[in-house]
Amino acid sequence: MDRFKEGLIIGKFMPIHAGHQHLIDTGRARVERLTVLVCSHYWEPIPGEKRYEWVKEMNPDVNVVWVSEELPSQPEEHPDFWDIWRRAILKYAPKPDAIFSSEDYGYKLAEALGCVHVCVDPRRERYHISGEKVRADPYKWWDFIPPPVKAYYVKRICIVGPESTGKTTLAAALAKQLKTVWVPEYAVEYLKNGNSDLKSLDDIERIARGQIKSEDTAARLANRVLICDTDMMTTAIWSKHYFGSCPEWIVEESFSRKYDLYLLTDIDVPWIESLWRDCPDRRQEFLEIFKMELTLRGRHYVVISGRNQEERLSSAWEGIEGVVNGCIADRAVQNEEE
Repeated sequence: MDRFKEGLIIGKFMPIHAGHQHLIDTGRARVERLTVLVCSHYWEPIPGEKRYEWVKEMNPDVNVVWVSEELPSQPEEHPDFWDIWRRAILKYAPKPDAIFSSEDYGYKLAEALGCVHVCVDPRRERYHISGEKVRADPYKWWDFIPPPVKAYYVKRICIVGPESTGKTTLAAALAKQLKTVWVPEYAVEYLKNGNSDLKSLDDIERIARGQIKSEDTAARLANRVLICDTDMMTTAIWSKHYFGSCPEWIVEESFSRKYDLYLLTDIDVPWIESLWRDCPDRRQEFLEIFKMELTLRGRHYVVISGRNQEERLSSAWEGIEGVVNGCIADRAVQNEEE
């Protein structure tokens, strides 16, 4: 196969998937330098900047460029369509010796640029996938999308509530049945690792950063659904409880980070002593605080009740059914496989 000095790939990557990556890998193997132009329009469903970040993260050795200017998408949209694209490409990338694509337009664009068109898997025989298919049903094509894109589409279920109401046990049980991962409460690990007392808001900020990092990492590993044991709202609540205030950035995160459903654990289970718990007589008060804060943020939540873990797990399944339906296999089938 011929090798080239400058290679070019153009696409929307909305989102990037295994077929796109195969195209990039093919181009990279046949050129000295590969440029990938991530083209976007302001009205498209996935922001262009995010798509650029995905492609760049997955291909750090490639010259990835985000093209955000409004260019025509089809030849019939403008009489000078090919010349417009020729000028735009040469503005953002070196003149290519070869264009790599899986589309027929590659031949005409290569002609306009005076270079070679290398057609890669035009019939999608290796990866029968497209960005349109992923956007329509990302969970069906889960195995064909990379970790950063999985984190974008993963369904997030957050468990919150007063102390000693079975949040951690419930999170682990749900994750097991969903065959996915869950995010432990970072504050517990923080306190266990030599930080037995919260001394200042600096501790709160460390806990918040640790929780965010843990969740963002787990989101890339999750199997369609991510179970989160606590969130930034909970961190803000406890910060105000211990110190009377909360760093503004944590409050902002508690509003901006989105979850598909909250499970609010009720206080109808016995209090269990722990070094990390100190409000046995205030659980009702904190339950009302959580309800108020969830309502303030416009969050959809379901109260999880039950005298034992089996009843609470059943209650949780009823609550999340509408969220996970369509993105996981039927639970009965899962249980049968187990």
